[in-house]
Amino acid sequence: MKQFTEQEMARIRQRASGYADIIESLQQDNDTVLSCPLLVPQTGIATWNHYYYCPQHAVRLEWRYDSPTAHRCPIDGHLFHGEPYDGAWWRWLNGLNAKACQELGLLWQLTGEARYLDKVKAILLTYARYYPDYQEHGGIPYNGPGKANAQTLCEANCHLQFALGYDFIREALSEEEQQTIEVRLLREGAEFLMRHRHAQLHNHEVKIGAAIGVIGVVTEEPRYVDFAVNSPYGLRHQLEHALLPGGMWFEGALHYHFYALQGFMAFEKVARHGEYSLLDLPYYRQMLTLPLKLLMPDDSLPRINDCIMGQEVLSQSDLYEFAWSHYGDEDYAQALNIIYQRRSRHNLDALLYGCDQPLPSVNNPYTREPFHHAGVGFTLMRQPEQQRTLLVKHAPYGGEHDHYDRLGIILFNHGQEVLPDLGTTGYGVALHEGYYKNSATHNTLTVNQTNQPPAIPRVLCHQVNSQAHYLSVVSDWTQPIPELDSYTQVKWDQQAYQGVVFQRQLLMLGDALIDIYQIHNPHQQQVDCTLHIDGEWLTPLAHHAEGFAASGPLAQMSGQRTQPLAGVTPLRFTTAAGILPLWMIGEGELWQGEAPANPSTRNLSYLVARSRKSRVIFATVYDFNLENPLVAVNAQQKAQALSLELQRDGQQHALHFSLSEQPTAPVINVSH
Repeated sequence: MKQFTEQEMARIRQRASGYADIIESLQQDNDTVLSCPLLVPQTGIATWNHYYYCPQHAVRLEWRYDSPTAHRCPIDGHLFHGEPYDGAWWRWLNGLNAKACQELGLLWQLTGEARYLDKVKAILLTYARYYPDYQEHGGIPYNGPGKANAQTLCEANCHLQFALGYDFIREALSEEEQQTIEVRLLREGAEFLMRHRHAQLHNHEVKIGAAIGVIGVVTEEPRYVDFAVNSPYGLRHQLEHALLPGGMWFEGALHYHFYALQGFMAFEKVARHGEYSLLDLPYYRQMLTLPLKLLMPDDSLPRINDCIMGQEVLSQSDLYEFAWSHYGDEDYAQALNIIYQRRSRHNLDALLYGCDQPLPSVNNPYTREPFHHAGVGFTLMRQPEQQRTLLVKHAPYGGEHDHYDRLGIILFNHGQEVLPDLGTTGYGVALHEGYYKNSATHNTLTVNQTNQPPAIPRVLCHQVNSQAHYLSVVSDWTQPIPELDSYTQVKWDQQAYQGVVFQRQLLMLGDALIDIYQIHNPHQQQVDCTLHIDGEWLTPLAHHAEGFAASGPLAQMSGQRTQPLAGVTPLRFTTAAGILPLWMIGEGELWQGEAPANPSTRNLSYLVARSRKSRVIFATVYDFNLENPLVAVNAQQKAQALSLELQRDGQQHALHFSLSEQPTAPVINVSH
């Protein structure tokens, strides 16, 4: 066996006596495959699991083994028939069979029960019977074709688990059975994956490389392992070129940061005892530590870019148990402490890779400290006593899984997400491209209700001290669109943003947050500065209106109201964190309305400041102190400065912001 040495496997079997519930859980998780007749597609009819979503509610359909042609929405019970749902059903079946290979193979190693061995052998031999004759098919965006499935990534994920399951039972198979599985399934799969791994930086290529490498280790074929690790765009190349400074995966989504890391570690768990392991390089430790610095007050990950609802939960015990055991870094013990706040450590990852000693009781220092890294592209302003965090996204464009929201923000207050990032839904659902992925559905700038082109924002000024945290950052579309060594599709409007420069200044000062938009708009396009608040209006705008957006993601906005914005306009919302007072400052129009949250079964509130001037200045002042609230906000704008006066009972803040191209930190005067 390649995954574990004899000594390691003996230790795992010994420990398993104290993990009887894990054995039972593995049995239950695979009960469908164990108790039902084996079902394997005889032709390549499986498509894409992202099609298995309700198009109306954007939630995953209920998959049932006995229902390949009827697929139920969990919200309203509606049944969907035909494509794309039938093909997606078969993709879930392939995944179920592949998972059963790995987990039932492990169960056989732990228990010696023949029924587990027999089922894994039957699955592998049946796929080996049909796999060479599966026809290549695909058409999935951004990906090559599959054979058993419709994209190369899915092919790799299944083959990885086929190989691991085979590794568990190989010693119990006849030489003929070994030859059949290795030649007709695993090697056939590796050769297919090698032909279709793309020359790009991407999480897909990591997963594909990992599957090829694992097959190479298990079948003792060094050609596969060398291709997986050392060829251009192999695992080593991805580590050396796809990480931003600070260890962030270039695609910018924390979900895909972990997804890529899981691909790397799947290979390392098999290769760690051999010459091809990359564990001693510095990259994995950077990737493991960075997400802990970006946690929100509720210990969730920011739901930035292509993050399907639920994927923001820190749950990767498979990574951190292995990392804690291998590296011994207390950061990884703290990650496990966070994970096990929600569930027991009595799990499979701890059984296989966990240290015998209890986890040390360490606190994550990162969530109490501000975070700023221009290379990573995130700034987090934190006030831990109030469970308050503002995240500013100024990351470089990361390709297909990025969203068009340079300089977007997320705000938590009292541990509740007040200004959320909605993430997205299944990629086969119209709301993914049509709503969630767009500039207009983020807390940022939109021109003509179109998507921002790629850009690499620049940090102009960053200062933090015990009283305040300040950031000035700019996204400049007068610069050429940056090249990216990764496939993407043009989903933006370069003409709309021609000549536009967007500068954002943010100051967290005590119980106030000041957010200043400054937009150079030489062609006097329609500029929208958007906030969506997870709450309800307490101060509706003056006039009912229609026509906020004739097309695009917010054409579906309901309850539209508008009024002129001239100077300072106070507004109030009720949120899960309590009443949120804010003041909008500037010259233009204010719009409000409602549009889908995530999931789309409910709405949230939109507030948009709009202008068509060649130079646009908007500001928002948030007040978080309801016991001693702001009683007045005054503003005065000059050519190169914006002065704000914030008055509380017995205290006055005078703030002076530079509006120059290279601003310094604001001047703050406090009087009593």
